[in-house]
Amino acid sequence: MARERAVLRIGNASGFYGDRFAAVREMLTGGPLDVLTGDYLAELTMLILARDRLKDPSLGYARTFLRQMEECLGLAAERGVRIVVNAGGLNPARLADELRQLAGRLGVEAAVAHVEGDDLLARRAELGLPEGLLAANAYLGAFGIAACLAEGAEVVVTGRVTDAALVVGPGIAHFGWTPADLDALAGAVVAGHVLECGAQATGGNYAFFREHEVTHPGFPIAELHADGSSVITKHPGTGGAVTTGTVTAQLLYETGGAHYLGPDVTARLDTVRLTEEGPDRVRIDGVRGEAPPATLKVGLNRLGGHRNEVAFVLTGLDIEAKAALVQRQFTEALPPEARPAELRWTLARTDRPDADTEEAASAYLRLTARDRDPAKVGRELGKAAVESALAGYPGFHLTAPPGPGAPYGVFTAAYVDAKLVEHTAVLPDGRRLAVPPAPVTGQPADIEGELPEKLPEGPTRRAPLGLVAGARSGDKGGDANLGLWARSEDAYRWLAHTLTTDRLRELLPEAARLPVTRHLLPNLRAVNFVITGLLGEGVAAQHRFDPQAKALGEWLRARHLDIPEVLL
Repeated sequence: MARERAVLRIGNASGFYGDRFAAVREMLTGGPLDVLTGDYLAELTMLILARDRLKDPSLGYARTFLRQMEECLGLAAERGVRIVVNAGGLNPARLADELRQLAGRLGVEAAVAHVEGDDLLARRAELGLPEGLLAANAYLGAFGIAACLAEGAEVVVTGRVTDAALVVGPGIAHFGWTPADLDALAGAVVAGHVLECGAQATGGNYAFFREHEVTHPGFPIAELHADGSSVITKHPGTGGAVTTGTVTAQLLYETGGAHYLGPDVTARLDTVRLTEEGPDRVRIDGVRGEAPPATLKVGLNRLGGHRNEVAFVLTGLDIEAKAALVQRQFTEALPPEARPAELRWTLARTDRPDADTEEAASAYLRLTARDRDPAKVGRELGKAAVESALAGYPGFHLTAPPGPGAPYGVFTAAYVDAKLVEHTAVLPDGRRLAVPPAPVTGQPADIEGELPEKLPEGPTRRAPLGLVAGARSGDKGGDANLGLWARSEDAYRWLAHTLTTDRLRELLPEAARLPVTRHLLPNLRAVNFVITGLLGEGVAAQHRFDPQAKALGEWLRARHLDIPEVLL
């Protein structure tokens, strides 16, 4: 890539497999760009792609991206925009071949390269990974992408790389960074983390969404500089907003403490500075970098068994007694030998007294069953659920007839020595370049942000936490991340002293017996929590009502506390 430009404009057009299809065209036509990235992979996506590959070994990549390129590859070439995506999934070589064939059919000149080496499934035994896996993929860094771009690639597809690598790789190729440029790499990682989830940085999923028009938010852009600093923005005239709030929310998403570990650099989130430069322009600078760890994270996906779900509708009076009757009758109807390994009952009190509609008068009793034997979550389970229909509680009905059950997946993480992973850049001319691991590694020491001065005592009022704090939450395997930020220094002083781990457990009873870790990030006026095990075996196991903890933060914001009146 040419290196004479002082600013590299990198856009994003996808935050997940299934994001807005038209975003690629919108980003290519909405204004100037140098690079367009797309993140198509998540823990659940890798399981979906693994099951695709089981059915057909030629699959395993995000087919949506290929359709987007059928529409927009010529447009990208015409505008000189390079494409960098992780849509290769479990089969980046095949996707690269499909793109070359597509370019030929379209009559478009496009040098296509890909990055591989993340797929460790065939080396499972050698690397000491567990048996029974559907997929095992290391999170590679950005230098493979950079090698492809430096050798003239106009489209680069990867398998499992870190989400931020899609931005860091073009930065390395454009500015000539080396593994020793830790601060610049760290700054680019932070910019990449802001961009990776698409419109979440421009007002999507934003706690204070009523302050901005978010009907059709644009996708984010990072104007990346040689020192790793950036300005987050979007194309003019697009919906949503880029503010320190929207950027802070995305920075907290699926992170933990001050150290944001990656294969190329460990970025110090406690050093991030955000400055609102103008409408829809937020500068990120001051980011410090440290040596990365010597190991790479490996995402492991396997089938955990089979599950089924039945939802009983309970209407009107005596909801608790009706729920108890259902459970007694079901237990008596299900033979002991047919009982699944796990049965879980959840009563959601969505009913209201003296309701003016039947739905508003109804609660839901959800039965979730899991077992390795599909028969134990199939016909006998459904039979036991419905046989008491005419002999059960008054108003008995279900949201849907019981189904046959379905397999569910489990995500876990392992770590392997980075030197054992064969990170490879496959160039447009077919040459293969080995990408060495980071030459210097380190283990970061724990950093705990200092508590600010306590807010003076004063009158308080019982009110929702969300009046003074925003939140963003999500999943990391079976753990939930929950970040909150205050919009003033005084509000942060109160939040940091008030929202302890014990108080969080009180407000979120599901977490009462789980390990909870709290991290303070004063620069962001943020408190970040990791709740270990809240999501069981991960999103594919559907352990709870909100299996990815996407709305966990909004639940917390709706809880009431005694809040100083000066903040309200």
